[in-house]
Amino acid sequence: MTRKTVRIAMNGVTGRMGYRQHLVRSILAIREQGGLDLGNGDVLWPEPVLVGRREHALRSMAAAHGIEEWSTDLAAVLADGSVDLYFDAQVTSAREDALKQAIAAGKHVYTEKPTATGVEGALELARLARAAGIKHGVVQDKIFLPGLLKLKRLVDGGFFGEILSVRGEFGYWVFEGDWQDAQRPSWNYRAEDGGGIVVDMFPHWEYVLHELFGRVTTVTAHVATHVPQRWDEHGKPYPATADDSAYGIFQLEGGAVAQINSSWAVRVHRDELVEFQVDGTHGSAVAGLRDCRAQHRSATPKPVWNPDLPATESFRDQWSEVPDNAVFDNGFKAQWELFLRHVVLDEPYTWDLLAGARGVQLAELGLKSSADGRRYDVPELSL
Repeated sequence: MTRKTVRIAMNGVTGRMGYRQHLVRSILAIREQGGLDLGNGDVLWPEPVLVGRREHALRSMAAAHGIEEWSTDLAAVLADGSVDLYFDAQVTSAREDALKQAIAAGKHVYTEKPTATGVEGALELARLARAAGIKHGVVQDKIFLPGLLKLKRLVDGGFFGEILSVRGEFGYWVFEGDWQDAQRPSWNYRAEDGGGIVVDMFPHWEYVLHELFGRVTTVTAHVATHVPQRWDEHGKPYPATADDSAYGIFQLEGGAVAQINSSWAVRVHRDELVEFQVDGTHGSAVAGLRDCRAQHRSATPKPVWNPDLPATESFRDQWSEVPDNAVFDNGFKAQWELFLRHVVLDEPYTWDLLAGARGVQLAELGLKSSADGRRYDVPELSL
């Protein structure tokens, strides 16, 4: 057996997402399983180098997980010729510059989204990466979730017939921080720090819609800041300057319409924190993070509108569970493995910095739509 070590500079892993999903449940999980099997007896062994601004947090994290290297000096890490790959999970406002540094240093790059604060910056990153001849990828984790993988199975199998519409509901109540600690960091609610639910979630909706149903061709959005004051990690009140809710309508290539509500100011009355209902001429389905339920036209009941009589049966019970039929790994880990195979074996990989730019573009146009009170076309991006 030949073990190929890939050294990965991981920047921003002291944050919630970077730590839980990317370091622990992806890179360390790959190590715990003995590495990534490349076939022919070869195994890829990821070696993380932790990077960040908080020395104490990095030192503690490295000790807890037996990681040998960490640094607060990004430039020095990128100058290290033994580092093969740079990963970024920092706050959005710091990401673009760090990615440029990594590309200039000749490192392959893999990054959270949004990749930049504006579409021009996102496209520039894609152009720089292409000119440098490096491999590049953007995290698009939702399409690797069990519920959406089952939904894609239905799409690919022609279950829906002609797809007519997609309805999405995402969100939960994020505590204001005064009498209960907030579940999300305070910068998420400050526009000046790159916060806002549109820049956070519209990039997700772009790739979900693009991958499963078709390219977004127009966007109409209304955004709001429903909770105007919050309290930060130190209990200090601050004005919420970023949007915490967004209501979007997306026209898709092929004619289907998607409506997606995103909110951090909504209490959950659904089975999962995100759900998509897809309606087609031959059937419908509702997919969440893990589960997917379907109803074919041959098994569709005949509802009759009569508000004078109570409902005599549960509408939810009229749907059938779509079976797993597979073992689903953590979605972040699954995409990490695909990208690492792309880096080492040059296997195909489509979720690159240009795909990331499409997400930034949709967020930018969504905010513009809300500000101007009009619908905008979403032109195809190219390098």
